[in-house]
Amino acid sequence: MVESLLRKKLIGRALADGEHGLARTLSGLDLTLLGVGAIIGAGIFVLTGVAAATKAGPALSLSFVVGAFACMFAALVYAEFASTVPLSGSAYTYTYVTLGELPAWIIGWDLVLEYALACATVAIGWSGYFMRLLEGVGLGLPTALTHGPTQGGIINLPAFSIMLLVSGLLALGVRQTSLANGLIVVLKLAVIGIFLYTAVPHVDPVNWEPFMPFGWSGVMAGAGLIFFAYIGFDAVSTAAEEAKNPQRDMPIGIIVSLVLCTVIYIAVTVVLTGIAPYASLNVSDPMAFALAQVGERFAAAAIAVGAVAGLTSVLLVMMYGQTRVFYAMSRDGLLPKVFSDVHPRFRTPARTTLITGLLIAVVAGLVPMQEVAALVNVGTLAAFIMVSLAVLYLRRAQPDLARPFRTPFMPWTPILAILSCGYLISSLGAATLWRFVVWMLIGTVVYFAYARRRSLLGSARPDTLI
Repeated sequence: MVESLLRKKLIGRALADGEHGLARTLSGLDLTLLGVGAIIGAGIFVLTGVAAATKAGPALSLSFVVGAFACMFAALVYAEFASTVPLSGSAYTYTYVTLGELPAWIIGWDLVLEYALACATVAIGWSGYFMRLLEGVGLGLPTALTHGPTQGGIINLPAFSIMLLVSGLLALGVRQTSLANGLIVVLKLAVIGIFLYTAVPHVDPVNWEPFMPFGWSGVMAGAGLIFFAYIGFDAVSTAAEEAKNPQRDMPIGIIVSLVLCTVIYIAVTVVLTGIAPYASLNVSDPMAFALAQVGERFAAAAIAVGAVAGLTSVLLVMMYGQTRVFYAMSRDGLLPKVFSDVHPRFRTPARTTLITGLLIAVVAGLVPMQEVAALVNVGTLAAFIMVSLAVLYLRRAQPDLARPFRTPFMPWTPILAILSCGYLISSLGAATLWRFVVWMLIGTVVYFAYARRRSLLGSARPDTLI
């Protein structure tokens, strides 16, 4: 019984399965832009203000440093796995070839929650910025079409529509998605440059006092909240099966995008809390709000445009990650086969992409997402811990395995990743942790009721198991 729950895929067999699936079209630059596209989004345009006002104050810059350290340890671990096992599925696949089927299912189920709620949350945020732009040019939609039923409306039409649009683009092909994402990334980096250039002359050091109004516990609480801003590099690892040279390019895409975005986050946070009192930043558009407060209204409007673009690219990458996790789990038999069907022309899981996009669009259009960022974060942190455990195990179990990229400072890097991610989980609220536990219990029931009996590995010959 226990052996069947911990059955593992041979790495060689897993790589062979991936040779006949998705088209390899992405370069190292594409992967880096994919990471930047996912990381620079809701975290910088929305969560910075909320976290500064309610958690950390001006010390939010330290929160980003804490989050970056936890992510960098995990990113180095992910880079080794992405170069060694360059397949779709991210943490799910890495866990399947090391720790076994049940741990892999748990992480896959976790990633489903992470990406779906992240997409729905960002779509709702996109809707808010889009409506602000429409109002700026004298247009608008009635309340019935901008709010869900529990908020006095019928449907959040912009949120619903953007999810359908993103799904259609992803279904057409990853190369087209990559090109669109690259253009959007250039635009939003330019807008962030405008913010820094315009805001720096208005910085008043008085706004940085007191620097840590909520103490060190506030810094950690801020890190737990803004960790949402960093989860994009995980989405890069889901693209391994579509990278031209994954052994070389996956580590580049993961690490470079994380370092670049960390520098940007810290710079924006320091300047943002320097031009406006931290307590005033608890708004949905803190960067535009702060610029408007110092009289830079044209720049504030430009920030709104950049936010719409930035959140669009986040949706593209998060939705991409969602469908690739479904694809990997379905290919292993743990989900219905429809999720791994590849369109003969576009070479993408088009049907899965469209169905998943429609379901998330309905959630974004009808449900107000409260405190979802924290729930997304706990799922991401759990995945990081599992992958770190997996790389420790694989180093011991298969020391001679070819590893184009090797995590430095073993075993301390994955150990530090486990400790730092565990610490951040402990800073999240009890309600968030209980919701996560309930989701995991539902996933366990689904595994024993469906996935375990349908697993292709379970029906395979003994020589396919490690």
